[in-house]
Amino acid sequence: MLNLQTELMSNILVIDDNQGIARALEILLSLYGFSMLHAISPEQGLQRLASEEIDLIIQDMNFTEDTTSGEEGIALFDKIHSSYPDIPVILLTAWGDIETAVSLVKQGAADYLTKPWDDVKLVNTLNNLLELGQLRRQTNSMLSEKSQKARSLADKFDLCETIFDSESMHRNLTLATQIATADIPVFITGPNGSGKEKIAEVVQANSNVSGKPFIKVNVGALPIELLEAELFGAEAGAFTGATKKRIGRFEAADGGTLFLDEIGNLPLSGQVKLLRVIQSGEFEPLGSSQTKKVKVRIISATNADLPAEIAAGRFREDLYYRLNVIEIKVAPLVERPDDILPLVLNFMPESHSLTNDAEKRLIRYNWPGNVRELQNTIQRASLLAESNLITLNDLGLPDISDASTSKHTNNTRMEPNKKQLIETLERNRHNISQTARQLGLSRQSLYRRLRKYQISTNPVN
Repeated sequence: MLNLQTELMSNILVIDDNQGIARALEILLSLYGFSMLHAISPEQGLQRLASEEIDLIIQDMNFTEDTTSGEEGIALFDKIHSSYPDIPVILLTAWGDIETAVSLVKQGAADYLTKPWDDVKLVNTLNNLLELGQLRRQTNSMLSEKSQKARSLADKFDLCETIFDSESMHRNLTLATQIATADIPVFITGPNGSGKEKIAEVVQANSNVSGKPFIKVNVGALPIELLEAELFGAEAGAFTGATKKRIGRFEAADGGTLFLDEIGNLPLSGQVKLLRVIQSGEFEPLGSSQTKKVKVRIISATNADLPAEIAAGRFREDLYYRLNVIEIKVAPLVERPDDILPLVLNFMPESHSLTNDAEKRLIRYNWPGNVRELQNTIQRASLLAESNLITLNDLGLPDISDASTSKHTNNTRMEPNKKQLIETLERNRHNISQTARQLGLSRQSLYRRLRKYQISTNPVN
């Protein structure tokens, strides 16, 4: 027995020349709170779309008597989808039209149902699509507000073409632009591949020395024996293989900015010299007794737990506090789900698109390699896809949430109670996407349960 109710009256347009089918749908839909409009031809359907507020369309595939090719349905869908891409379309088909219907689903149709339809499946499909549409409208409204804030920030500052949509990254970029002109060290923390270098670029681009040298050094990528020579320079013969004088990165960055990535890998001897440069601007190249003086702004970054490194005696506490005057914490990509699809669109060729399943997997995946892994995944999938439509198989990503859920529930999902919902929501700081992932639910399913238990999605101050 059906037990589904729509919370808001929704207008469903049925485009079908068969009056019997239209009447049967009207009776069924009225029982579940839907308002149905009827058009007997493609032309009339398009007219009603232009003059009415329509939330969903159910359309037939053939309209002329004795016609079974489906060409009329294809032409109608193309017109609807090109003019009203946000309105979901369900195709009503006979068995002979299934192949055509499947093809249209790949092109953007929401679903298809065969005649005679299953009442339970039809109403379930309608509820899911309408709820998803409502959530998309809410999301688009929030995204519009976020986009306005992003545009406002981009109008005032150089964001170095940073791709973002999350509130977390917006806060980071706002802080980066606020402190850019201050002549103080900046300390950026976060996991590998999360975007620390991009934040450093934004600080430099909006600083008072934006036109001066901006030298980047990946401290973690250099052999320890070469680190000091790389940073401070070396005289010829200072060490084996040093056949000529080497200009260090500090000297090259004089008057500008030096970005030291993976600063936690700097050996203690190098830390002593770095501390001196920060305090006095002075240093000696390896093999030289001549003191050089520079004025360099330091931006450093690390994925290491430096307080733990200090406790272990591997990092100087005084250097840590010299570097960490202003800290910008970059969250891992899994905590910034709003950034995933904008980044995908940036990495993916304009000619390509994603299937719904592929899009869902990208959002649900935990991205241990962060933005770097996402970029590699999209570039690989774009090359391997058999068409311009990237599918779930093309991505080659495991379904982490499903694997985790099945491990603990023996392939049956436990229904969360009110206490579990509240605790998970608070643990994720009211981030709906993260909460839904941890509970093994879709966003719309989570919203449905929050409404059921009257749980607010806003944090309590």
